[in-house]
Amino acid sequence: MSKVIDARGLACPQPVLLTKKALAEENRVTTIVDGETAQQNVTRMAEKQGCLVRVEEREDGIYLNISREGEPAPEAAVMLDAPPPAGPLVVSVASEFMGRGDDVLGNILIRAFFHTLGEVEPVPDVLVFYNSGVRLAVEGSPVLEDLRALAQAGMRLLICGTCLGHYELKDKVAVGEVSNMYSIAETLLGAGKVVSV
Repeated sequence: MSKVIDARGLACPQPVLLTKKALAEENRVTTIVDGETAQQNVTRMAEKQGCLVRVEEREDGIYLNISREGEPAPEAAVMLDAPPPAGPLVVSVASEFMGRGDDVLGNILIRAFFHTLGEVEPVPDVLVFYNSGVRLAVEGSPVLEDLRALAQAGMRLLICGTCLGHYELKDKVAVGEVSNMYSIAETLLGAGKVVSV
């Protein structure tokens, strides 16, 4: 019997996160979604974990019947064979918004990104905040609780001191360590991989 996850009406990335958590505990999971995007996202995640996904469309939603039986997905095999990068995985955060364009959407995306970051793999080793990205690590930040959880899990957070001074936020830092450009440059240049948000 499979565990049932009712993800109808849930915003991205919740259907994926709930399904991934269930798959860590069970070999069979049925996730119910109400849209094509959620269906594709959950299916992609499950297949990368080597699961088979059978899609069943009903009047009340799209049922994704996921099982661990069968051969791993080709993407999973490639990922397992790839050697790990030589240095740490660093995420570079240059803005309080994710992407360019609509700031309201950018705010929603950055909140979803940091909420999801502790649930995906590989987990970054270091987060580097500069320019308006430093606003995410200060009092009142919409992602403060997520950043605190990441720091408690062992992730290092470097916050640009010059940027904090520019935005007059030096006394508002709520998580991470105030850093300097030398340390930030050294971290970015010594990274095995840098991901810019």
